[in-house]
Amino acid sequence: MRQSRMKSRLIVAFGAAVMAVALLVPAAANAKEPKPGYTQFAACPSPEENPNSGFCINSTITGGNFKMGSKNVPIENPITLKGGIDVETGEFIYNSKGGLSKTKQKVPGGVIGLTGLTWLLEFFGIEALTLYATTELAGTPGNPLEEPFTLPIKVHLETPSGVLGKNCYVGSTSNPIKLNLITKTTSPPPPNKPITGKEPTQEQTPLGVLKLNNGEYVDNSFAAPGASGCVLTLFGFIPISINGLVNAQSGLPSPAGTNETRQKYNAEGAFSFLVYE
Repeated sequence: MRQSRMKSRLIVAFGAAVMAVALLVPAAANAKEPKPGYTQFAACPSPEENPNSGFCINSTITGGNFKMGSKNVPIENPITLKGGIDVETGEFIYNSKGGLSKTKQKVPGGVIGLTGLTWLLEFFGIEALTLYATTELAGTPGNPLEEPFTLPIKVHLETPSGVLGKNCYVGSTSNPIKLNLITKTTSPPPPNKPITGKEPTQEQTPLGVLKLNNGEYVDNSFAAPGASGCVLTLFGFIPISINGLVNAQSGLPSPAGTNETRQKYNAEGAFSFLVYE
């Protein structure tokens, strides 16, 4: 609650500071694209798309890791979250240009490490057995300006050869991985120990854009469900479900207190009346 109040005061102070800037910027009637200087917020719904769009956000996860069960995946490729905040619901909203980017991360050990089936090398080359994990939204995120920042996700496991099928997931819209990301210190159930994130530095540009740099979200209190939809197709026409095999090899499902994520991030935000009007 203390963190939420602090961020609320920050936004109020920020709003007062940018009002002077807004008065200097000529309004554009029926604007549907961000004005020059605010094009990074194109994923934020304009007033025409959503009249409750109040604050625009462009956030990038630049590094970290995501551990579920016995598998720990480094975040090596930037993941973006783009959109805005609905002033009525406080939830994250976005248009067709926004949401969470579907960015692939390479999983150490590949398909062999995921399944333990070393004989797959006889049928597929090592490159075809490279495994990627892609984080996708599995529900509506909460307000990124409040903590905990709630983020319901599912993880898509895929390969260049399609050896796992097209719908191999950990988590789903009906049973998501529920992250509660904070920059403070966690209080996880055992055996996990508390870990601490990092609050970002703050900077305001002349255009009224709030920049948050070098922050780090953490969460090691979430649970991870078992895999579903993982199908090994032999000889091109014999489908065999390997959900149980993937779960056994990966330690899934894994209860709260056995998983962890660290997400380094940079973000920027601006009030929608600056972006579009």
